[in-house]
Amino acid sequence: MKKFFEHVGKIWLMISEGFTRPENIKVYWIEFMEQCNDIGIRSLPIVLIISVFLGMVLTIQLSYQLISPLVPKTVIATLVRDSSILELCPTVVCIVLAGVVGSKIASELGNMRVSEQIDALEIMGINTKTYLVLPKILAAMIMVPCLIIISIAICIWGGYLAGLFSHILTRQQFFLGLTTGFMPYNLFFAMVKAFTFSLIIAIVPAYYGYYVEGGALEIGQASTTSVVVSCVLILCADYGLSLLLL
Repeated sequence: MKKFFEHVGKIWLMISEGFTRPENIKVYWIEFMEQCNDIGIRSLPIVLIISVFLGMVLTIQLSYQLISPLVPKTVIATLVRDSSILELCPTVVCIVLAGVVGSKIASELGNMRVSEQIDALEIMGINTKTYLVLPKILAAMIMVPCLIIISIAICIWGGYLAGLFSHILTRQQFFLGLTTGFMPYNLFFAMVKAFTFSLIIAIVPAYYGYYVEGGALEIGQASTTSVVVSCVLILCADYGLSLLLL
């Protein structure tokens, strides 16, 4: 328990000390845009691949389970839509991003700490928490929800393709089920989850990388630990948000 509160305290200090006025806005803006590219654009291919196959597999499995003639086929499209928005895309994609983005953040900061680059920046009078950590957090807060929106659209499109080419349901049936009983609140819930998960994806790896001690072995351990902790926290936050908002 003591170790837990120590981690929480160090994370809070890292974040609070990072929210200070930048010395040079232009330099910080360039760093922020680079992080947006790393977190958003470079993660886009894996997000697209995962999303399209999630939708395709979901459609086929639902058609296998809903074989009763009493259940209209339009229900398949409705379930694909709601499952993609409420759970699959926000949670699965963010767990993948925790591995892809989180390991990169932890290893990058850990390498800078071990090679004393962070110490050199602090000697030069640069607030390293603002320069190195804050742009990553802000970029994740913006890019992760954008990736989730794209993922939801691609997942539904993948379900549509699987249903069409597998002759599970027609185009009219899919679009009828897609528009039946739609609740905009579900999208709001998905964005709340995406925003919360984005903070976990950025803050936890940044913490483990920034405070790493040792050499190359410790960098690898910190990267692995950050991914594991991020995934566990994402699942815990998923349950907590579902309990509070649904």
